[in-house]
Amino acid sequence: MFKREMKINFKSFVIWTSILIGLFLIVFLVYPSIINSENMEMMDEMMKMFPEEMLKAFNMDISSIDTAFGWLKTEGFVFVLLITGIYSGILGSNILLKEESDKTIEYLNSVPVTRKNIVINKILCGLLYIILMIAIIGIFNFIGLSLSGEFDKKSYILLSITPLFTSIVIFAICLFLSTFTHKTKKTLGISLGIVFASYFLNIISEMGESTEFLKYISIFTLADIRNVIVNVSINPLMIALAIVITAIFMILTITHYERKELVS
Repeated sequence: MFKREMKINFKSFVIWTSILIGLFLIVFLVYPSIINSENMEMMDEMMKMFPEEMLKAFNMDISSIDTAFGWLKTEGFVFVLLITGIYSGILGSNILLKEESDKTIEYLNSVPVTRKNIVINKILCGLLYIILMIAIIGIFNFIGLSLSGEFDKKSYILLSITPLFTSIVIFAICLFLSTFTHKTKKTLGISLGIVFASYFLNIISEMGESTEFLKYISIFTLADIRNVIVNVSINPLMIALAIVITAIFMILTITHYERKELVS
């Protein structure tokens, strides 16, 4: 059962991972030629035109983009968080529902496994692919940064771990929501909406004290990237919250799926 899930979801894993690798490959190839003294002066002048709140939202007030690592700490990890979040949301919304959409639920019902085992195997498959994607991107960027010059290795390793906290929570929430319908099209839009809405709430929360409360309803707050950049450490509370929220939604998923009326 587990091997079947890994095989079925392998193609999408390769595609999404390749998108991120391709993006960062271009950065490592092009960035050194872009960053020179003349261009940096132009960029510094351009940065002064942006309001402080905008710079803070992208961590540009605490990190310069004069190196590839500096770019990663600002715009780079925005792409990592968004793409891994989108992948996790799509995976969570599809991994259970596709059995009904593809009419393969009859096969699963004929196999001597319980619904609980079906969900657990799909959860393990999803979590493994999410971890693998983040690990592969982390290793690829580590090699790229090593070839580009000096960088803070501890800070980078911690930053590379942070997308895991948001991705597993998004996966768990979308997986749970998928148990309330029989069509993948319905949950796909909701999943993407959760990712983008959560990200924009996180951005807006950094733009002033009046909007700071929004970070408490944004999943991307769990990434805690700003704290990692400043203090070179991960807040244990964010780790605990990610684990607890993920566990709650996975338990709810198993419980609700066992009672769901399946379409065969």
